[in-house]
Amino acid sequence: MAGIVTEPWSVAENGNPSITAKGSSKELRLGRTAHNMSSSSLRKKSDLRVIQKVPYKGLKDFLSNLQEVILGTKLAILFPAIPAAIICTYCGVSQPWIFGLSLLGLTPLAERVSFLTEQLAFYTGPTLGGLLNATCGNATELIIAILALTNNKVAVVKYSLLGSILSNLLLVLGTSLFCGGIANIRREQRFDRKQADVNFFLLLLGFLCHLLPLLVGYLKNGEASAAVLSDMQLSISRGFSIVMLISYIAYLVFQLWTHRQLFDAQEQEDEYDDDVEQETAVISFWSGFAWLVGMTLVIALLSEYVVATIEEASDKWNLSVSFISIILLPIVGNAAEHAGAVIFAFKNKLDISLGVALGSATQIGLFVVPLTIIVAWILGINMDLNFGPLETGCLAVSIIITAFTLQDGSSHYMKGLVLLLCYFIIAICFFVDKLPQKQNAIHLGHQAMNNVVTATGGGVFSS
Repeated sequence: MAGIVTEPWSVAENGNPSITAKGSSKELRLGRTAHNMSSSSLRKKSDLRVIQKVPYKGLKDFLSNLQEVILGTKLAILFPAIPAAIICTYCGVSQPWIFGLSLLGLTPLAERVSFLTEQLAFYTGPTLGGLLNATCGNATELIIAILALTNNKVAVVKYSLLGSILSNLLLVLGTSLFCGGIANIRREQRFDRKQADVNFFLLLLGFLCHLLPLLVGYLKNGEASAAVLSDMQLSISRGFSIVMLISYIAYLVFQLWTHRQLFDAQEQEDEYDDDVEQETAVISFWSGFAWLVGMTLVIALLSEYVVATIEEASDKWNLSVSFISIILLPIVGNAAEHAGAVIFAFKNKLDISLGVALGSATQIGLFVVPLTIIVAWILGINMDLNFGPLETGCLAVSIIITAFTLQDGSSHYMKGLVLLLCYFIIAICFFVDKLPQKQNAIHLGHQAMNNVVTATGGGVFSS
């Protein structure tokens, strides 16, 4: 009978969610993506012995949920930054302080969202759990982008989304390969290339959708004015965004249904690990759903603070908005996920580290970016896929050098070091970027684009 494993979501549906299932079944963890497994490395086991002595069931359940959700992470020490940011906002404290505290507060929230989506997956099953993670995995970036759009800060949107992709491809992956190579210097580190190849095909597709609107701006001739070209960029960007979303939907079908085994390969060796924890839901479905909604609202509040104070922080710290958005926002906002990827690289489990870095970059490039373009279109804000020559060039080099790094299915610390150095080079470039009115220079000005559309008329995809 040892080989029979009860799936926790089916147990919960039968009215006994407290029964624990052993982690010896591969099917048990099919709903867990690399993001979930990465974040789980920062969680700590809760001691509920004192709470179980509480005589009132409602109070006991609340305290138990509070223990699991708030104190069940090693990043719980950063939660006080959330009320501190709110208090500073109403007390008139300097905006750079609000910006910094809001960034710190977003760090544990991003990890807790991953935890809650995993908890819900115990009840919904692996497929719906995977879909939930596919839409909530980068909730922080999406919320910041939408709030920045509503404030007409299109430059911040583009910079932050580009920074998330660069951070995953170079910083996260580079740190993982470097640390994993140092920790396993006498062991050969290998990984399955199949999953990485799929992600690179999609990233190259996304890069093509960024490159063509950029090149359109250089097609000037005697009859095509700058206004006409700008309108063309806007129209084809909206069309490309629809194509990118279709490709992401196809990617989800490929990942969760037709070729699921490629993305579950990293868990095969875990089935025989001695330290595999027992898998079970620790909170109920509706409690998890309520906490997820509440955490999302708090993320939205802190994201609003970040968007509102980023320019003031840029002036006070003497840092360009491009550097803060491309470098600082992704590092702090995804610190939990990034730390988990490095931890698994130390354990010589590079498939999980690659799943985190490449999967998140793909999700940002083919889901969050085009969805932001569509949302801007609906809101009547003119945002295109032309991120500028410098930014698009950084994206191209990052994808190409990462693809070359992973082409042979093996790794050592030198590969990680090169990726890290590439990231530092890009960071230095944006650190010294002091060009004024950069936003208008790369066709990001909201008012300027409105004038363009008014002058030239709308195309098929124009507002």
